[in-house]
Formats: sequence, structure tokens, C-alpha cells
Amino acid sequence: MHLRTFEVGPYQNFTYLVAESVGGEAVVIDPSFGIEPVLRAIDEDRAKVRLVLNTHSHPDHVAGNAEVQDRTGAKIVAHRSAPLRQDRSVDDGDLVEAGRLRVRVLATPGHTPDSVLYLFEGHVATGDTLFVGDCGRTDLPGGDPSAMFDSLLGRVIALEDGLVVLPGHNYGRTPTSTIGREKAENPVLRPRTREEFVRYLRE
Repeated sequence: MHLRTFEVGPYQNFTYLVAESVGGEAVVIDPSFGIEPVLRAIDEDRAKVRLVLNTHSHPDHVAGNAEVQDRTGAKIVAHRSAPLRQDRSVDDGDLVEAGRLRVRVLATPGHTPDSVLYLFEGHVATGDTLFVGDCGRTDLPGGDPSAMFDSLLGRVIALEDGLVVLPGHNYGRTPTSTIGREKAENPVLRPRTREEFVRYLRE
């Protein structure tokens, strides 16, 4: 696997270019504003981008969709409930493929109703569900702290410790982490009741 990470746009967004190999079939995860460095890398690597994978529908995670699609012909993939144009709608447990890349979808509502994680080859792209040391906001339209409790302390906590976390923003003390490290260090993954968790987020 060939993975490249780009911090783009005004909000410290991470966009990821993931290919089976240099010159192989590929996906782009969360193309943000200022997508030009990613487009150049697609050309440099001769990447055959088949899919654009959106972790959720906020503008800073989908702003580059059209440019990547226009350049590569890739299909836009998002959760079926996402309020954006999509060529392939996915739901929890679905599998999408680009060449030898196999990407599993895990639904994690809370930051938005359409938030998902993408799991592939020892990595998990977490969008704004899980940051390094924190989680995404739940006080924006569509946010739901109770749903975030279920996603983080029901689903994320059950993931394998060795998975490398690829967050949606460069907001932590390091650009990446692991699920195991986040379980040990991230306060949003500490054991709490639903009521305690909701109160923690609101405070």
C-alpha cells in the first residue's frame, strides 16, 4: 500500500491519497479546500483514482470532490444519508474496493448523522469522529452527543489497538496515532455512563 497525507485548506484538514502501489488503483479520502497538491500527487504517482471516500458531508471534507472526479473519473462514495451527490451510497459494514484495496465502512453518527470510518490495511480514517486526543463537535446542526457516545464507546473502543488512526484534521499533538494509544490517552474514550459522557461534551 502507498499512503500520502496532505494538510490542505484553512482548517488544518487532512486529505489522504491511498493506492495499492505507485501507479496502481487508488482512493482519495476527504478532498478538502485547496486540493491542488493532491491533484499534483495523483499525476506524479500515476495513481488510478477509482473512488473518492467522504467520511461525512461537511463542506471542508467534500470541497474537492468535483475537482478530483473531473481529473480522474472517480466515483463519489458517502453514507446513504449524506446530503450530497454520490455515485455509490454505503452503509455500515459495506465493502468498497479499488484494485487490491479493500475498504470496510463503519457507521459512526454523532458529529453528523452520516459520519463513517473507513478501515483498510491496518489503518482507519476517522474523519471528525475521532481526533488525536479528542473527538469532533456535536453542537453543530445534526450533531448528537448521545449518538457520539454509542459510536466512540460502543464501536471505536472495540477496534483493534494496532490500527493507525488517520484523523480528519491536524488538531492533536501528533498527526496520527493508534487506536490503542487513543484508548489509553484520549479523554473521550474513558469509561463513562451516557449521561456523564454527554455532560462532558457539553462542558
